[in-house]
Amino acid sequence: MYLVSCVSVKKNKKAAATDLYISSWFKKAKAFTQERADEWFILSAKYGLVAPSDMIEPYEKTLNSMPKKERLKWADEVLKSIEAKTTVGDHIVFLAGVRYREFLVRNLVLLGYTVEVPLANMGIGEQLSWLGKNIK
Repeated sequence: MYLVSCVSVKKNKKAAATDLYISSWFKKAKAFTQERADEWFILSAKYGLVAPSDMIEPYEKTLNSMPKKERLKWADEVLKSIEAKTTVGDHIVFLAGVRYREFLVRNLVLLGYTVEVPLANMGIGEQLSWLGKNIK
């Protein structure tokens, strides 16, 4: 399972989640993911774990400015959603910033999942470059 974080640049009307987010980073992350994943989801600051086909409204919310208590609650809900859609031992790949994975990665590993974070410790420019080089 691949998990791609939401981004601030969105369409201004309701759309399928896969089409709502329109930044160049999201488009590259989506292309990279679709080449590799049988199943992928978006980590939405407002809606939690979202399937690409889910119809959602645009919003202005980010984990980057959310208090820790709210981020913990968000992560708990997302973790429950991940557990409902996977089997312990599955491989999970995060294409998401620190705030979107900070309370998920360790808990997933403790539950028995394998976790990969290929963009860890990269700035946005490095991420865009890496994604561009790794899209077929």
